Amino acid sequence: MTDFQVGDNVTTKKPHACGSDKWEITRVGADYKLKCLKCGHTVLLDSDKFHKAVKGAKK
Repeated sequence: MTDFQVGDNVTTKKPHACGSDKWEITRVGADYKLKCLKCGHTVLLDSDKFHKAVKGAKK
């Protein structure tokens, strides 16, 4: 399992409704808060859903 930190950019398997699959992690813990890099929308995912949704990470 990869160690994710605040400020990391991640790519998800499915794109957001705006068409982007690039997200920035803004909160790490039991839940992960992600901000879409195209439209700015934020989502809160629990740890299990986050790890299933993420395809890759870049610092």
